[in-house]
Amino acid sequence: MQRLGVILGHLLPGVQNSGCSTSSLQAAPCSSPQYSDSPDDIVVVHGLRTAICKAKRGAFKDTTPDELLSAVMAAVLKDVNLNPGQLGDVCVGNVLQPGAGALVARVAQFLSGFPESVPVYCVNRQCSSGLQAVINIAGGIRNGSYDIGLACGVESMSLRSVGKPGDVSSRMLDVPNARDCLIPMGITSENVAERYGVTRQKQDAFAFSSQQRAAKAQRIGNFKNEIHPVITTVLDDQGNAKTITVAQDEGIRASTTLEGLAKLKPAFKEDGSTTAGNSSQVSDGAAAVLLAKRSKAAQMGLPVLGVLRSYAVVGVPPDVMGIGPAYAIPAALAKAGLTVHDVDVYEINEAFASQAVYCVEKLGIPAEKVNPNGGAVALGHPLGCTGARQVVTLLNELKRRGKRAYGVVSMCIGTGMGAAAVFEYPGL
Repeated sequence: MQRLGVILGHLLPGVQNSGCSTSSLQAAPCSSPQYSDSPDDIVVVHGLRTAICKAKRGAFKDTTPDELLSAVMAAVLKDVNLNPGQLGDVCVGNVLQPGAGALVARVAQFLSGFPESVPVYCVNRQCSSGLQAVINIAGGIRNGSYDIGLACGVESMSLRSVGKPGDVSSRMLDVPNARDCLIPMGITSENVAERYGVTRQKQDAFAFSSQQRAAKAQRIGNFKNEIHPVITTVLDDQGNAKTITVAQDEGIRASTTLEGLAKLKPAFKEDGSTTAGNSSQVSDGAAAVLLAKRSKAAQMGLPVLGVLRSYAVVGVPPDVMGIGPAYAIPAALAKAGLTVHDVDVYEINEAFASQAVYCVEKLGIPAEKVNPNGGAVALGHPLGCTGARQVVTLLNELKRRGKRAYGVVSMCIGTGMGAAAVFEYPGL
């Protein structure tokens, strides 16, 4: 933990406790901190995402990831009237494309009209790749490499599926933790449920809540400001092409009932409790988040949607990788000088209801603070996109509430990790 603190201190200096543990905080010891704005703060200027569509049968099934990525990259900059040539760097999170999508990302920037002088690279930290892209761009700003950058995430699970692990040593079978990295994600969900006593009833109840919340959010227009409509082409069963505009998430099932969820058979283990109804959906989508140093944003007249206050990533046993947020969230909160109860909204990725339930209960997070607009069970989980999508969803939710507030984005990570980031919404 000491080493983790050193790493985070370099990323987010000037954050100390006033007795609980962070510096530049104006608060009594162990009270909810109030940060003073600093010109060196890393701020989120703007963010957008595509709709999230069902893999292999949804509206994006024939859309390549470079097109998805290009749509949000261009839209974010257009919304704030920023010349793409002013970007210092672009980082894209991706899991399934070869080379984490390095070619796809460069092609996407050219499709977006970005000049060749703007650099781009990719990152793959599996389910947290989109969030890692945000943190990497924040790190580049913090270390002085540039003052403004774009963090993205994209995945087409229609065109690329989780397959072979790649080139690995046969010796991995002799090392338990290495061998456990090959355990299918659905089985890790079953392991969490069995080891920590998360019942089928709790998993189904959580999944039902996710669907209901997402359906309500969609109905009242909560996603309107975060989704950029994408014009694309989809092929029907006969191969006929049709041009459509995609502006609404496809995975939300407003008609879901607890009775219906209870009837579903286990998907990964004959006597298990993880089903298609209480697991995240495989999906296609992209998101982009524009970040800057606060002083640069002020100089350019750019808005401030949120402030990055801390980040942590931790390792956990690969066979129960889903518990990652239960360890990453406390680490990130400690660095920010916050407690679980100081946070207004938690966006915790619902890879599986089993692991989400465990993490929420382990940390004692009030249920009403978790994924108020639903999560991956309802919306879907396009692997490389999700972390960036969560940042966009979180900050738009905090903005709707209007007051200065804190939010957390967190997720579990295949092979056994958890990541979490704390953001502050500055208020109207």
